[in-house]
Amino acid sequence: MTNRSQAQNTSYFNFQFGLLCFSNFLFSCSFSMMIPELPAYLTQLGGAQYKGLIIALFTLMAGISRPFSGKLTDTVGRVPVMIFGSLVCVICSLLYPVLTTVSGFLLLRFFHGFSTGFKPTATSAYGADVVHESRRGEALGALAIGYTLGSSVGPVGGSYLVGAYSYNIMFYVSACFALGSVIILYNVKETLPHPQKFAFRHIRISRSDVFERSSIKPAVVMFLLCFSIGAVLTLTPDLSVAVGLHNKGFFYACYTVASLAIRLVAGKSSDKYGRVIVLIWTSLVQTIGFIFLAFAHDSTMVIISAIIFGLGMGMNGPTLMAWAVDLCTAANRGRAVASVYIALELGIGSGAILSAWIYNNHLPNLMYAFLLTAALSLFSLLLLLLWKRKERMKAASDLAILEFTE
Repeated sequence: MTNRSQAQNTSYFNFQFGLLCFSNFLFSCSFSMMIPELPAYLTQLGGAQYKGLIIALFTLMAGISRPFSGKLTDTVGRVPVMIFGSLVCVICSLLYPVLTTVSGFLLLRFFHGFSTGFKPTATSAYGADVVHESRRGEALGALAIGYTLGSSVGPVGGSYLVGAYSYNIMFYVSACFALGSVIILYNVKETLPHPQKFAFRHIRISRSDVFERSSIKPAVVMFLLCFSIGAVLTLTPDLSVAVGLHNKGFFYACYTVASLAIRLVAGKSSDKYGRVIVLIWTSLVQTIGFIFLAFAHDSTMVIISAIIFGLGMGMNGPTLMAWAVDLCTAANRGRAVASVYIALELGIGSGAILSAWIYNNHLPNLMYAFLLTAALSLFSLLLLLLWKRKERMKAASDLAILEFTE
């Protein structure tokens, strides 16, 4: 077979894939535009002491819903699960201007987590369906570009809308973006071979549905590395203001642009050199980034830290998802992806709560919160090095046995 025909057989980017990327962009814009402004909004409502719960409650519900979304993705289909996740964003965004008490806001943040509990799970499974395994990392990286662009544009746009208009306008624009995502998804073709009609038995979860055992290693790494996201989402709005970055979304814009720049390269690298090798380097980059952020004292250092963080996270996401899909069977892709996302939510939620507790609205404490994040990234690096060493020892042992038997 010629190189040209091989490329055609492994090609994945078509109109349907493009629609899914655009849907990801709108979905990401919808919920990410709120993130830098919600701490100040909650303070305005009288709940400054609950800043850590803004992200923690959101990720708690996302984590709880993952086993359900994973099972539904593998039974009812990828597209219905994606549509449901985007619809939750529409409804919750419209309810923020209505529920204006601290308790009402926190309750809404909890249920808003359904959105990321469903949409990304089905999206990753869809991406794995339509691509040849030799280009899986690259394709999942490409699929995440829309999400990354939304995470870059959304926070800056949200901060602008609040400054120029009001919080309510930001919430309504968020709902419009999510609605656009829903409309696009109605034009995406289902990839599950034999989707079933929804029935309540599909949301009965057994112990085996909660976690895919084959995904344990990528899930552990995801937890350790995503602790940082919770810390960043919770603490960087206050840090940005302290160093003179008055658009609180600018930090997110810098790290997501860096993430976008590296993402396609990272996917190709993991396909060529292996998932673990790439993750070893990303863990090192992330460790360096948070040590730098811990000692940042001006806007330039904060921006450099954001770029380093983006380079690490941009390589992490598609590589970890591709690794999880590599390790599972085709029938369990939804559950495998959901398992890694559960670890992501646990990491983000833990990072949000612990970093807010360490910070305690006292700026000098930011250093300790970011150093804890760096330590967990370093632990991830050590684990990956250990696993790689064991893998090489096993390969050498298997080769020796094979040579002996011959």
